[in-house]
Amino acid sequence: MTTPLAEVLDGQHAAELRKAARALLKQPLILARGRYAEEFRLVRRHAVELREWFDRNTGWPLRVDAESARLHKTPGVLDDATHPAREAARAAAPFTRRRYVLLCLALGALERGESQIALGRLADQIVLDAADPQLVATGIQFTLDRRDERLDLAAVVRLLLDLGVLRRVAGDEEAYVSGAGDVLYDVERRVLAGLLATRRGPSTVQAETAADRLVQLVAETALDSDELRFRAMRQTLTRRLLDDPVLYYDELSDTELTYLTRQRGFLTARVADLTGLVPEIRAEGIAMVDPEDDLTDVRMPEQGTHGHVTLLLAERLVRADGPVTADQLALWVRELAVDYGGFWAKSAREPGMEAELVDQAVSRLVALGLVSRTADGAQPRPALARYAVGEPVVRESTSVPMPTQRKADQA
Repeated sequence: MTTPLAEVLDGQHAAELRKAARALLKQPLILARGRYAEEFRLVRRHAVELREWFDRNTGWPLRVDAESARLHKTPGVLDDATHPAREAARAAAPFTRRRYVLLCLALGALERGESQIALGRLADQIVLDAADPQLVATGIQFTLDRRDERLDLAAVVRLLLDLGVLRRVAGDEEAYVSGAGDVLYDVERRVLAGLLATRRGPSTVQAETAADRLVQLVAETALDSDELRFRAMRQTLTRRLLDDPVLYYDELSDTELTYLTRQRGFLTARVADLTGLVPEIRAEGIAMVDPEDDLTDVRMPEQGTHGHVTLLLAERLVRADGPVTADQLALWVRELAVDYGGFWAKSAREPGMEAELVDQAVSRLVALGLVSRTADGAQPRPALARYAVGEPVVRESTSVPMPTQRKADQA
C-alpha cells in the first residue's frame, strides 16, 4: 500500500523541525553562511513553530533574520562552570579568567567601533579599557608587553571569528602575535548585536557579588501569581532537561520536586517530541539520553589517552563506597598504566603526570554529572552506575550430543 501524501509531508515536516531544533541547541548562534548553512535554512523555514515552542517551554527568545538565527539560551543553573568557552583550535583549551575579561572588552570596543577594524587598533582600545581602576583593582592587567598576552588576545579573536562576529579580510593572527604583521576584519554588526543573552543590560545591574549579578541579569518580571510561578518553574526544569547531563532530584527545592513529580511525563514527552532525546528515569533523577550522541560538548567514552583514563577511572569509582581522594585516584592511574600504558601517549606515562590525568578525568566526569568534586578528590554520583562493569562469570559447559543426520533413502 502506498503511504498517503499527507503522512509523508507530516513526517518530513517533523524531521525538519527536529533537525532545526537540535541545531539551535547545539549551536545557539547559526549563520546563513558557513558550515551550518543548511541548518539555518531549516530554522528560518520553521521559525514560527520554534519560536513558540522555546518561548512557552524554556523562556528562551529566538531571533531569526536573513543573516543569522540566535537562540538566547540561559542556563537552568547559573553557577555551573563545567562548560567554559574554549579556544577555536584543535587543543580547545578552556578560557582563563583573563581571556573572559578580554572577550568582554573586545565586544565593547567592537560595539563602539566601525564596520572594519585592525587587530592592532582593537588591541590598543582594549589596553586603554583595561586600565580602568576598577579592573586593575581586581588584578586584571593587559599591556601587550608579553607574548602570552598577545596569545590570549588572538584566542579571543579566533573565538569571535568562529562565532561570526568577525570576518577576516587580510592578515593572520600568528603574524600579529610574533610582531610581524597586522590583521584586518569586517565586523558583522547584526551578529554582534545579538550576542548578549540577558534580560537586562549588564550596566543596569547593581549587585555586589558575581552570583547576585548573574541572578539579576536573567531575572524575569515579578512572579506575582501562581500561574506565572508555575510557568517559571516549568521553564527552569525544561532548561535543565535540555542542558544538563542529569537532573538529580536532590538538587531541586521541595516545590520544584513536587511539580516535577506531577508533571514529569508531560515535560519529558515535550522535550522528546521536539528533539528526539529519550528520557531515562531513575530513582535519583532524569537523564535525557541522545541516541545520536550529538548534543553534547563532552563525550563519554571518548578516544585518546584522556578519554581512556577517564573511562578506566569511572569503572573504579563506581565500585567505591564513598569519596575517593586525589592521592588514591593517582595511585589508580599508576596501577592502570601497568596494564594499559602501552595504549596511551608517551607523555602520559612520564613520572608525575598522574595528577594532570586525574584532574582532567575528574573535570570530565563532573561536567557529565557522574561525580562531584570534594575538597580532596571526587564523590561518585548515581548516574555513574551506568559505567559499572560486572565480574566475568565462567559457566561450566555441558556436553550436548550432536544431532544425527538422517541419511537419504536409497533406491
